[in-house]
Amino acid sequence: QVHVVESGGGSVRAGGSLTLSCQYSSSGRRLQMNSMAWHRQAPGKQRQLVASITNSGRANYGDFAMGRFVISRDGARNSMSLGMNSLRSDDTAQYYCYVDAVDLTDWDRPKPVSSWGQGTQVTVLA
Repeated sequence: QVHVVESGGGSVRAGGSLTLSCQYSSSGRRLQMNSMAWHRQAPGKQRQLVASITNSGRANYGDFAMGRFVISRDGARNSMSLGMNSLRSDDTAQYYCYVDAVDLTDWDRPKPVSSWGQGTQVTVLA
């Protein structure tokens, strides 16, 4: 079981910046992180990938996020951040953190685990 919590959402004027954070915990389980990602969903629209980052630090961005958003992770703190700059009104959405990992607690029986957070709202005002 992976528990995921997002923070940092809020309201900002167009052109402004926000930083979202994601923290995961594993109730004492030993996890090996594969990747973490941010997705977003606006009302009436499908959930879409914002950015992802692998355990080795390789990042991938949605086209709309390229050049404006920066994803980073801190493996020692089990956390990930998304720096968002030059925000636009169409960035308004609920932002979700997704964690993909392997549970190595039982070393001879690794088990894939994944989890979504509850989301944090980002509202960009015109």
